[in-house]
Amino acid sequence: MTFLRSFLGAKQITRRRESSSSALSTPRGFMAVYVGENDQKRKRYVVPVSYLNQPLFQELLSKSEEEFGFDHPTGGLTIPCHESLFFTVTSQI
Repeated sequence: MTFLRSFLGAKQITRRRESSSSALSTPRGFMAVYVGENDQKRKRYVVPVSYLNQPLFQELLSKSEEEFGFDHPTGGLTIPCHESLFFTVTSQI
C-alpha cells in the first residue's frame, strides 16, 4: 500500500509538471520548484505546499539554502540535486 501511494504521488508530481509547464502556472496549494544539478539540467515541477512540513523535503531545502541562500537565479525555489533523488524523497512523503 505504501509503495502504491508513493508511486501515485510521484506520478501526480510529474503529471502536474507536464500539464502546467507550457503556461508556467501554479495551482493553488502547490508551489513550483526547479530541480537539477546545473542550469542546463534543471526542470520545473509543481509540488504540494504540504511538502514544506515534511522532514525529508526540509533536508532538500537546507541543501538549497547552503548553495543559493535566499537568492534563487531561476526566480523560483531551486533544489540543487539529481532528479532521481528528488523523486526518491517525494515518493517517501
